Amino acid sequence: MNYRHIYHAGNFADVLKHAVMARLISYMQKKDAAFRVLDTHAGIGLYDLSSEEAQKTGEWREGIGKLLAAEIPAEAQALLQPYLTAVQALNPGGGMRFYPGSPKLTRQLMRPQDRLSAMELHPEDHARLARLFEGDHHVRVTHLDGWLALGAHLPPKERRGLVLVDPPFEEAGEYERMADGVSKAYRRFSGGTYCLWYPIKKSAPLNEFYEALQALDIPKMLCAELIIKSDRGEAGLIGSGLIIVNPPFTLKEELHVLLPVLREVLAQDRFGSQRAFWLKGEGKSSGKNE
Repeated sequence: MNYRHIYHAGNFADVLKHAVMARLISYMQKKDAAFRVLDTHAGIGLYDLSSEEAQKTGEWREGIGKLLAAEIPAEAQALLQPYLTAVQALNPGGGMRFYPGSPKLTRQLMRPQDRLSAMELHPEDHARLARLFEGDHHVRVTHLDGWLALGAHLPPKERRGLVLVDPPFEEAGEYERMADGVSKAYRRFSGGTYCLWYPIKKSAPLNEFYEALQALDIPKMLCAELIIKSDRGEAGLIGSGLIIVNPPFTLKEELHVLLPVLREVLAQDRFGSQRAFWLKGEGKSSGKNE
C-alpha cells in the first residue's frame, strides 16, 4: 500500500505499456460492437509531472520525454500516433506537464459505446481517481483489490473486453499471483484479451514465471520485453515486459516495428535490447531476440 506511481509516471515502462495498450484498443475498435476495459490497478489516472514527487526522480525525462523529442521512423510513428496524440492532448500548450495513467489514456481513446471499469485499492488514490471521472457515465471507479476484480467483474456484460493487470510488484510472490490470477480470469472470460505487465530486474524469477504461464490451459500468449540497461550492479528496474493473452493477429508484426525503435530511443547504455516472441501458440519461438 506504499507504492506511488507518481514517482515513475511516464518512464520507459509506461511508454511500452501504454503504446501497446493503445494498439490493443485500436484493434478492438475495428468492430462497431462495444467493449469494456478492466483496469485492475488503476492508480490516480492523471499525473502532474511538475509535482515534487515526479521532479524528485525525473523518470519521465528518460521515457516519454525522450520519445516526444525523438525522430521516429514513419511506420513506427503511425503505430505510436494514438498514444502520442492522447499524451499531447493533455499538454495543449506544448511541453510536458501532464501524463495519463492507464485509465485516463483508455478514456481518451474510447468511443461513445465503450466502457471502462477502473479498480484501485489505495484509499487516497481511489478518491483521486473517483474525482477525476466524477460524472462520467462511461467510467466506473471501484474501491477494490484488483486481483479480486478478475473474478468479480468478469465476464463483462458487453462480452468483449480488454483486461489490464498492472500491479506494483511491491510484495513477494507477485509473479506467481499474476499467473494464478490470469488462469482464474481466463476460465471466466476466455474470449477476452489480457495485457499483463511485469518488471524485469536482476533477481526477477522470469524463467519460473514463463513456465507457470506456459503450464496454463491458455492457447495463445505473446510476450514483449524491453531492456534499457545492463543489470551489472543494478538492484532496480532494468526493463519491463508484457504478456498479451489472445493478442490481435497483427500485434507481433507491430511489435517488430515498435520495439527496436523504443530500444533505440530509450536505452540508457549499449546493453539495451528488445524481443517479441510467442510464449505459447502461433509457432512458439525460443524467446531469443528477433
